[in-house]
Amino acid sequence: MMETVFDQLSTQCVAKCDYAKTGLHWSVFLPASEIVRAAKLLYKEECFLEDITAIDVKEGYLVVYRFNHMDRPCRVALRVLVPHAAPKLPSISHVFHGAEWHERETHDFYGIEFSGNPNLVPLLLPADLDVHPLQKEEGARASLADLLTPCEVVRAEPGFDLLTPKAEEEGKKAKTAGAEATGA
Repeated sequence: MMETVFDQLSTQCVAKCDYAKTGLHWSVFLPASEIVRAAKLLYKEECFLEDITAIDVKEGYLVVYRFNHMDRPCRVALRVLVPHAAPKLPSISHVFHGAEWHERETHDFYGIEFSGNPNLVPLLLPADLDVHPLQKEEGARASLADLLTPCEVVRAEPGFDLLTPKAEEEGKKAKTAGAEATGA
């Protein structure tokens, strides 16, 4: 049933997850331009917003929106990667009013802007604090693929490699280079 919702979106990757291992039924990567549309579709499916958070990784800030449903198993994580240089997303607070608080908290800790949030003022930190305490130093950031628990990819855009662990990717490159060097 949720797959029909995902079919209506321009997704980068849709993965079915093992709930016992991940606490999720679905993990969906979206471009930033699709987050409001996705929130509206989940609202129509009578899902509720659990939370919004972020992870500071090498590739950027991964903003994670978790949704659930009261009557059926469909815990979904919508994931949007925004660049460190321009961390900005449209607000979903006009779809889910409780999102205002979560967006404010995420802004406090990571500095991510949520355009359209009607009250994007500090929630937990002093207004004059000019640092975002959960931002990491560049060398301390992990690769996104190294942090996520694998799920069964149902579909992905060509070239979508955020879920390929960097060590595995480097191993493939080294193997290919070795084969080329030996003429294999």
